[in-house]
Amino acid sequence: MKYSYYFFIFSIIIIISFYCINKKYPHIVYMPDMYYSDSYEPYSDPDFSYNKKFKIIKIPFFIENKTSSLPPVKGTVPRSEYYDFSSEEISNKGFEYSKKINKSPLRKKYNDLSKILKEGKELYKINCSICHGDIGDGQGILVKNEKILGIPDYKDRDITIGSVYYVITYGKNNMNSYASQLNKLDRWKIAEYVMYLKSKKR
Repeated sequence: MKYSYYFFIFSIIIIISFYCINKKYPHIVYMPDMYYSDSYEPYSDPDFSYNKKFKIIKIPFFIENKTSSLPPVKGTVPRSEYYDFSSEEISNKGFEYSKKINKSPLRKKYNDLSKILKEGKELYKINCSICHGDIGDGQGILVKNEKILGIPDYKDRDITIGSVYYVITYGKNNMNSYASQLNKLDRWKIAEYVMYLKSKKR
């Protein structure tokens, strides 16, 4: 009798262990709410229910948009929108070709130049002014402290908006590429602001 009891307990433990460990074929699920999560993966079928025959989740917003991901925020700019000469032509034809470009693709998308310059100024202050100075005279804080030398004044250089974009993207001389810190759109905004500083009277 005693051995039969132990054998019975041992058999129960083996059976439970088998069903708990065998995740490939889970015949018995003790906590279905945890095993089959209610979470949604981006871009997945909004009408899925796994094995929840007793509970099909339907969220009208997701079903209407045919995806479990939220749509982009209003005003979102696709990365591929600014194709023009921003990448392939400039990268293939090089710096000399970039100097021939006198108009950025932002002009086609935005009518308000003041907004471009405002955003470009903020990006310039964060990424560029430390070397090039707030007004583009080459007298940034690092130059004044003699940490770096030879930064030119924009007014003394024969630059175009295309060449500025090229240098920000690929680097030139002592300046490294900023492509990893700034996306295409931000690079064009800074290039617009640099050309504004070049044309501005001091």
